[in-house]
Amino acid sequence: MPNQQPTKKKYTLEELIEGMSAELTQVIAAEDTLQFADLSGDCNPVHLDENYAANSRYKKRIAHGLHGASFFSALFGTQLPGEGCVYASQNLQFKRPVYVGDTVTAKVTIRKIDRVKKIVSFETKCFVKNKVVIDGSADIFMPQK
Repeated sequence: MPNQQPTKKKYTLEELIEGMSAELTQVIAAEDTLQFADLSGDCNPVHLDENYAANSRYKKRIAHGLHGASFFSALFGTQLPGEGCVYASQNLQFKRPVYVGDTVTAKVTIRKIDRVKKIVSFETKCFVKNKVVIDGSADIFMPQK
């Protein structure tokens, strides 16, 4: 269960402007990590086992990279541009580990709008303690109407 629900919004293509952004902040709770492992099937012990993780390069449990990246989907579908939009693509770079218990802020910012093809391009970033942990870009299809 998310710690914070984004405000539900729905923008039309005509209302969108380059530079618009939205963000979501959530704590990566231990229970969320277990649920993500169950849903995704990724049961790598670096995410789930304290003893295993203590002997890894990270020294403690890390969250699944795609768990943090999934916050972008929440932002797109509920805030900017809002309901009815669909992912066309997502590129990700995992810059730093996200540990279980970290507070993650995901932010999406409109970079480009193709009004003919009805595709909106975004910069996507996740931050922990003001440091970029996930950096990327996404293209989103806007609804027909």
